[in-house]
Amino acid sequence: MSETENRQPKNIKNNPKIMKAWAVYDWANSVYSLVITSTIFPIYYSILTTAYEKKEYVAETKTWIDVPVRHMIKIFGEEYKPDTVYGYSLTISFLIVVLLSPFLSSLADTIGNKKSFLQFFCYLGATSCMGLAMFTGMHNVFLGLLFSITASVGFWGSLVFYNSFLPDIATPDRQDALSSRGYVYGYIGSVVLVVICLVLIQVFAKGAAQQLLFTRISFLLTGAWWFGFSQYTFKHLPQFGDVKDKLPKDLVLLNYKNIFKKHEEQGGFFEVLKDNMSFYKDIAKESFHELFKVGRDLFKDRNLKFFLSSFFFYSVGMQTIFLMATLFGKSEINLAQDKLIGTLLVIQIEAIIGAIIFSRLSKRIGNRNVISIAIILWIAACIWAYFLKKESPTVEYQFYGVAAVVGLVMGGLQAMSRSTYSKLLPENSMENTTYFSFYDVLEKIAIIIGTFIFATLIEHFNNMRIAALSMTIFFAAGLILIRFLKVKMRTDRETL
Repeated sequence: MSETENRQPKNIKNNPKIMKAWAVYDWANSVYSLVITSTIFPIYYSILTTAYEKKEYVAETKTWIDVPVRHMIKIFGEEYKPDTVYGYSLTISFLIVVLLSPFLSSLADTIGNKKSFLQFFCYLGATSCMGLAMFTGMHNVFLGLLFSITASVGFWGSLVFYNSFLPDIATPDRQDALSSRGYVYGYIGSVVLVVICLVLIQVFAKGAAQQLLFTRISFLLTGAWWFGFSQYTFKHLPQFGDVKDKLPKDLVLLNYKNIFKKHEEQGGFFEVLKDNMSFYKDIAKESFHELFKVGRDLFKDRNLKFFLSSFFFYSVGMQTIFLMATLFGKSEINLAQDKLIGTLLVIQIEAIIGAIIFSRLSKRIGNRNVISIAIILWIAACIWAYFLKKESPTVEYQFYGVAAVVGLVMGGLQAMSRSTYSKLLPENSMENTTYFSFYDVLEKIAIIIGTFIFATLIEHFNNMRIAALSMTIFFAAGLILIRFLKVKMRTDRETL
């Protein structure tokens, strides 16, 4: 790496152009979270994996209802329900992220090219979103699932490096405002694109065939949006990282140009490759050793031990239900596409309102009690979801009620979790980035466990309502553990 490449631009901290460029990436990538994870793709997947709809007579209401009959997906000679396979695909994507994140973060910091890693995962995610347009039916369902996995890895992988830029480009007194700015950009951008996609699908499309076509166009738009707007970020964001002196002679695996060199001066190609493999092996060992060390240190503190244990358990339920909510509405309730997407958009707005309400409430009754209330509401939502039955004449309105509760507590519990963790960390610590890296990995492990259990229960019971009910066990464990958190009075008079 040349001296020019290592040289950082002056005035990185609190530079308005750099901070704006950082926040714009939230505008660029958040469309994946709403279009692909939460709304349009899960509905599209459900439609393509539905063989036909049969009529069933409900004696209680004396009406006929449409019940979808799904295709089965064969894997290694065994047949699985499509919702089960989708759940497992999410598990795989988060497992990849958990395994890669510590290693890649350490590697990027070592060779000083965080922006390059951010670009790689951005382009992986954006092109994967566009690749979803090639998913057209059961004959290539695995192609659709593959692009779904790589899009998820691209999104979450890029966030590892994106978030790590925050302390590099802003002083502590500006970080909260900049972080919120990015969140607002992301929310507005994702809603704008979803509305555009809905207009295409619901207004311009004539008939079911055109709706599917415009849905695939929505995937192309999502990838193009992510790719296009991120260029502003990459133009102004510096190539930031602590560059160490002892690097391999040539970074072969990270620079394709070096693969075609003979490397005669360094002993030949295989000698250089051997140097590379040893270097990457050391980075991997160091990164995971540091992760486990941080975990041990954090769990030595009584409050952090109970908080992180609680956070892990309720994250299993919270994140899993959010990821599977759309398929629940489509498969269990058979809610119309426009109503389902409209409900999910309302949830996004409610999440912001919930974050504000819970934040203000915490000043009155403390973080521990606010988190406890949120968990109790999550338990109520899971139990309510279990009793939803498509045969009921009021099932649609009951689903809206459950969605309202989920939207309110989703944003509130996420916001309170992050701020509570921040308050519990040692004051004036120089390792906050490492602490939050552990926090993120813990959350991803919770998602892996949650989505795996959810998918397995769907396969075993052929019922998503039982899977949703099972999440109450994890919420209950989180509720019990959070009550062991000792309330402390801080100098700023805020209570935990």
